Amino acid sequence: MTKQRTFILFSLLPALLLLAVFTFYPFFRGVVMAFQNYVLFDLTNVRFIGFQNFENAFNDPKFLYALRNSAIWVVSSLTLQFLIGLSLALVLRRGFRGRGVYQGFVFYSWALSGFLIGLIWKWMFNSQMGVVNDLLMRAGLIEQRIGFLSDPNWAMVSVIVANVWYGIAFFAIMLLAALQSVPAELYEAAGMDGAGAIRKFFSVTLPYIVPTIIATTLLRAIWIFNDPSLIYGLTNGGPAGSTHILSSLMMEKILSGGDYGSASAIGVIMLAMLMLYTVFYLFVTKSEKVGDF
Repeated sequence: MTKQRTFILFSLLPALLLLAVFTFYPFFRGVVMAFQNYVLFDLTNVRFIGFQNFENAFNDPKFLYALRNSAIWVVSSLTLQFLIGLSLALVLRRGFRGRGVYQGFVFYSWALSGFLIGLIWKWMFNSQMGVVNDLLMRAGLIEQRIGFLSDPNWAMVSVIVANVWYGIAFFAIMLLAALQSVPAELYEAAGMDGAGAIRKFFSVTLPYIVPTIIATTLLRAIWIFNDPSLIYGLTNGGPAGSTHILSSLMMEKILSGGDYGSASAIGVIMLAMLMLYTVFYLFVTKSEKVGDF
């Protein structure tokens, strides 16, 4: 028994070392830096300053604006991605000619990086040569070109549209897999009871895929909240910081000023928010339905 335990521990050692070096150490180092004055260009003045970085963050209008944007960004993107993804999954569940090709077009966006998608949509939203302006003018919906990414009134809407397009494939893939696992016998039994398509959806389909919905919406919300790549590729947080979310603001603190202390404080605040959100979400949705994921 002792030899078996030793063998198991020895086998796990490489994985534990990798986790310790690349996950746990950066995490704990980041938490420590959140309480330090740690500016890359002034390393001779690194010192503990208590909660000063957190106070500075909550007194910074830019942080509060990014906090508001983060809420809009997550709720809008998640809601639209889920509804459109579920609709596509319901359509794709039915067999039709060319379904494989159609699935390929729906799912291919998931193979691209967020930064690359940001660059693609940056070209599409371009006020001078972008295809979005061209289509809207040809359709007669606008008379003058719109600066989707240069106008603060349009910039946040534009990045949300791009993010919705990016995330639809995730929900379509996951929910299609869940829909295909619903036993056909349940639909036959519901049909014998006189249930129509809408009643079958709410009485059979929806209850059966609830665990998948809870798990995917939870994970996707965390993903959207944490990922700054799409915003960085599209607007870099501009114009005038109007599209900054917390994760992109954290990146800006590091890349523009080398202020690792302030960036780490924002990271710790984000971590606390996500932990509270996860506990609340699993409590409200009754986490035992989710199972292991």
